[in-house]
Amino acid sequence: MKTGGWRGRRPQLGAPLRGLRALRRLPRTLGEDLCTTRGAPLPRLPGPSWLDWLPAFGTLWVLTAGFLAAFAVDSLHGWHGMDDGYALLFGGGEAVALVVAMVRPVPAWWAVTLVMVVVARASEANVDPDVVFPWTVEGIATQSGVLLLLAFRHRLRVAVEALVITLVAGVVCAGFVTRPHNFDVGRAVPVLITAVVVGAALRGRWVARAELAEQEVLTAEERARRTLLEERSRIARELHDVVAHHMSVISIQAQVAPHLVENPSDELRENLAGIRENAVEALAELRRVLGVLRSEEALAHGTRHAPQPTLDRLDELIGKVRDAGVEVTAESTGTPRPLAPGVELSAYRIVQEALSNAMRHAPGAAVRVTLGHHHEGLTLRITNSAPTGPVPRSPGSGHGLLGMRERTAMLGGELATGYAPDGGYEVTAYLPADAARPATTLPTLAPAPAKDTP
Repeated sequence: MKTGGWRGRRPQLGAPLRGLRALRRLPRTLGEDLCTTRGAPLPRLPGPSWLDWLPAFGTLWVLTAGFLAAFAVDSLHGWHGMDDGYALLFGGGEAVALVVAMVRPVPAWWAVTLVMVVVARASEANVDPDVVFPWTVEGIATQSGVLLLLAFRHRLRVAVEALVITLVAGVVCAGFVTRPHNFDVGRAVPVLITAVVVGAALRGRWVARAELAEQEVLTAEERARRTLLEERSRIARELHDVVAHHMSVISIQAQVAPHLVENPSDELRENLAGIRENAVEALAELRRVLGVLRSEEALAHGTRHAPQPTLDRLDELIGKVRDAGVEVTAESTGTPRPLAPGVELSAYRIVQEALSNAMRHAPGAAVRVTLGHHHEGLTLRITNSAPTGPVPRSPGSGHGLLGMRERTAMLGGELATGYAPDGGYEVTAYLPADAARPATTLPTLAPAPAKDTP
């Protein structure tokens, strides 16, 4: 029973103990928060920074400070009975602190608070009893501006601490007086609190916008990465059939080769058997990789064993585009030469995607397809004129240009895309016949847009 009673009393001591610990940490917390000369850094927003607007805002702020300084000097001299020199010193000091608060809000807050205390104590004997005290009207405006900037540049905790100290200082100054005065503490409290609330709200909105912009950047990067992986997966699925065909041919040739030689040696049979075994294993590994890359949708549509197109089917593709109402002109230069299946597949897909983009994003435009055959490789150039009909709005970033870049990079080629001088769009690709050979440099076109828009 005693043990249970003791355990029952322990939670009741938790709150007082936490309060005592907080009180013991309070001086250290106040020192860390209010004994600094720098403002907390604000996260940067995309586009123009607040620093870009600082000259215009600073000019307006300086004019406001000068306007308040003129009234403050007149009030301190006429109503508080201070000498011209002291009135100019304290009134001008508040104005300077208001300007400094744009870059050093905490030191500026200390300055205006100290000026308020000194003015209250120095003018208490001479001030008119009908004048508000201990703040002047100009002092309330200046301190509100400083607290607003402090709340905008620092965390809310720092702004609340500064507000509490400001109000406590005002109450103390109003309490230690020897003559009756018209105290304005009750009028100053809502104004100062409103300044802190507005500054904290502006800072919160700024931070929220910065976090949202950062999240949008991360989302765009993730979307681009996913799009890249999907496009590479699609290209790998297409190339699987090409590679699998070669591996199958190697396996069959290794199996048939011993029968084409009279009295083949055991070493030859062993080597050819090893070649066939390695080819079969490589083919099995390719099928496993394909099983990982292929999606259920592709399998459902029966594309597993679909033959991959080559340049021989390019006329068929252009014919289908013409049947859709697009004016397409095709020409070929140079002497055609046998190309690797991967090069022909990539060339076909690049032409196919360029034609699709022209149909989708350049209605009414005429398209020209040029194939340049030369000893080093193949050059593709697909251009379309400016659209003659209304251009539909693009749904966003597509896979077309990305797929073209991936295919040309895979073969060691280069791709250049951009707007043509006549308002059309141009796609130029170079695919080397030898993938190991460095690519030839292409002329640079106008920068391509981020989306799939010809």
